[in-house]
Amino acid sequence: MGAFFTLSTSFVVILLVIPGGLCVDIIGGNEVAPHSRPFMALIRGKKDAKICGGALIKENWVLTAAHCNMKDGIVILGAHSLQKREREQQVHQIAKQIPYPCYSDSKKENDIMLLQLKKRAKLNKAVKIIPLPNSDDDPKAGTSCKVAGWGKTHNNLKKSSGTLREVNITVIDRRICNDWKHYNSNPVITENMICAGSRRGGKDSCSGDSGGPLICNNVMRGITSFGKANKCGAVDSPGVYTRLTKQYLLWIRKTIGGDLQAGF
Repeated sequence: MGAFFTLSTSFVVILLVIPGGLCVDIIGGNEVAPHSRPFMALIRGKKDAKICGGALIKENWVLTAAHCNMKDGIVILGAHSLQKREREQQVHQIAKQIPYPCYSDSKKENDIMLLQLKKRAKLNKAVKIIPLPNSDDDPKAGTSCKVAGWGKTHNNLKKSSGTLREVNITVIDRRICNDWKHYNSNPVITENMICAGSRRGGKDSCSGDSGGPLICNNVMRGITSFGKANKCGAVDSPGVYTRLTKQYLLWIRKTIGGDLQAGF
């Protein structure tokens, strides 16, 4: 995983990107019906085979995490299987990778990026746009959310099912996420982030799920960002998501332009 993780004083915080040959899927979730999440984008490198998730927000724009920056990456829309080439799939070259200004790898702050595709996607039943939220509501602790991806299903699992999976998780109060039993403010879970997992553990996003959308009450509220290394699904290691704040939403709309809802 090389450049995609950072050492801290008490534990390793891992940005959720993995080589494509390793285990891939959500922790504790279920396989979704094929092509039932048509907004999901699969991002993978041609040479290093790393993978990330993303969300199609306009015909030629995908929203993902800043640490998902890849050389020679491609975007696959309409995918369900990680290994099989499906007739629904559309493979797109990336024209530009635009990370949010001041993205901090060490603080995990501003982990958000836009990918401009060279050609517009063909919208159909398997490929659709997910709307950006009209507000930057901060999901309250206890809110039920969903996250999907092609990331690991188990910390030590080496065999991949290779299909898109989804899991229900619950928003956790930032004060709890920052306490000594969890992240111990290393890094600090800020108001630009959402902490979410399960009180009993066993439900989480994991390596390879980065960049995928966090959906709460049928609204996209965040982007999968990071967690503790080799502790996916652990009670003391809930996943952390970049929250779609007002500043991020304004930046997105300004960058991609067009006929998106103005908001704010």
